[in-house]
Amino acid sequence: MRWVALLPLRGGSKSIPGKNLRPMAGRPLYAWSLEAALASGCFDAIYVASDSAAIRDDARARFGSRIEVIDRAPENATDTASSESVMKELAAHVDCDVLALIQATSPLTQAEDFRAARARFEKESLDSLLTGVEVKRFFWRHDGQALNYDPAQRPRRQDFAGTVMENGAFYYTRRALFDATGLRLGGRIGVHVMDEVCAAELDEPDDWQRIESLLRKCAPTALNDIRLLIVDVDGTLTDGGMYYDGNGEALKKFDTRDAKGMLMLRDAGVRVCVVTAEDSSVVAARMRKLGITDYFPGVKDKLAWLHEHGTRWQIPLTQTAYIGDDLNDLEGLRASGLSFCPADAVPTVRRAVAHICAASGGAGAVREVCDLIREHVAPSAGA
Repeated sequence: MRWVALLPLRGGSKSIPGKNLRPMAGRPLYAWSLEAALASGCFDAIYVASDSAAIRDDARARFGSRIEVIDRAPENATDTASSESVMKELAAHVDCDVLALIQATSPLTQAEDFRAARARFEKESLDSLLTGVEVKRFFWRHDGQALNYDPAQRPRRQDFAGTVMENGAFYYTRRALFDATGLRLGGRIGVHVMDEVCAAELDEPDDWQRIESLLRKCAPTALNDIRLLIVDVDGTLTDGGMYYDGNGEALKKFDTRDAKGMLMLRDAGVRVCVVTAEDSSVVAARMRKLGITDYFPGVKDKLAWLHEHGTRWQIPLTQTAYIGDDLNDLEGLRASGLSFCPADAVPTVRRAVAHICAASGGAGAVREVCDLIREHVAPSAGA
């Protein structure tokens, strides 16, 4: 069985202009559902289809070889075009047994949702599957007819099974069904019920702040999976200043709280690596004093380093956290499962990361990240 996922992204949007690239809780809207799909491990390939060159460029820069980025035909990117039209466009060129349609407007979707839905799809031999949220409300038609209960035998809420409201987060469709009907739903249909917060819809500008707030509250659940933390030095582990003595030797200012945080996180079972483009004897001395052996100086291409060492240590990027402050960290931040930056990071980095720390570089930002991850580390991580 070959599972392929499709994330269609339009460049135009009338209700919320430019919504797919607009930052939400530190990253573009589309990146949330795409990152969850990647982290799920459910798909043999994930395609991002867009009519916008800006979206395609951002997706390539942010996710690299983890995804396939393709053009979306203009006629399939209009206000009236159906999602099925984009599915048909992809299916004409890509072989698969199951095609998943993922919606960027559902950023609260978690990797576990994709996994649980796939397990249900396979166990029940479904032809298609939709996502929804359980709603325990009584619904009526405008003509006074009850839709989902008998008013003569009004149940107590705790005894009411309720109904499921389709929320459009994602759909699974067997290729054979889609080829035969051209529809995403049909045949034997299953429902994956998601957390009630996923009922939130992103249709109007007023919805943005509410969903962003929910994201910031729900995102820490991903911290349970972190096995590796990458820490930049200048501007992150230090305040970015360069101090010179009378002999012209450079000195750097570190925060003892950051050091303590890294050591406690390491003791909790998370690998902590200090990675920097510089090769400073001052930093090397600091690492020796702290007993941090995972110190890697002189790394000019941090993304390549991430791929190389992640493979060597068998730690996927989805289980990697990264904190950095400047443009040389950008590719690594975008590729990592969770990204952080100090409060005083450069604007481009602040727009790209998932979490912006309250503290500045060299003043507790690293400690803030270490404490946050340590609070959510699974008990087995330190075993």
